[in-house]
Amino acid sequence: CMTTKEARSVEPTGFLVDPAILSKGEGDQALHRYQNPQINIAKYSKLMIVPVKFFKPEKATVEELADLKDLANNFNQYLFAELSRDYNIVLAPETGTLKIETAITEAGKSNPTMDFISTVLPIGLGASIIKDAATGKPLNVGEISGEMKITDATTGELVAAAVDGRVGGKSFKGMFSSWGDANNAMEFWAKKLRYMLCMNRKDTGCVKPGNY
Repeated sequence: CMTTKEARSVEPTGFLVDPAILSKGEGDQALHRYQNPQINIAKYSKLMIVPVKFFKPEKATVEELADLKDLANNFNQYLFAELSRDYNIVLAPETGTLKIETAITEAGKSNPTMDFISTVLPIGLGASIIKDAATGKPLNVGEISGEMKITDATTGELVAAAVDGRVGGKSFKGMFSSWGDANNAMEFWAKKLRYMLCMNRKDTGCVKPGNY
């Protein structure tokens, strides 16, 4: 059953990409998006996944920061699990490589000076998905926003960008009712990115993600 759904609106923070270049998405696209019409995504065969960054909320406790760090590390693993099915994952820029940068941002706030922390766990090297919150309670946010930037790893040219949001889908207030709901939002984004890249390569058999 559906546990998260797309947010109605999200304000880009400007952390990864200039909001001025973004246009509003349509249908099942991200809420805000950009795609460089001059670049053929099909020419890339490798990906470089930069460790996910996450916002540091004001007055966050040590346990709350640990939860957000675990969530971001989970996002790393979901990205690796999905994208490594179609691409060779590399650790340094090479010819024919796309660089993927992502950030979990604070919902409902537009602040380019937001304090971000980078995750440190290795991607895809035996790291497992963390199933439980350090606080022992639900992640107390109604919405998680995410930003993504894709560039040519060697030239730095912008290929695509997106800003999207997920809200909890079970409770009346739309809160994330469990740690699993938050993980579902991360997994959905990873699957959606794989689907978007597949469609842009004009491959057959692209798997469109359902709601999580």
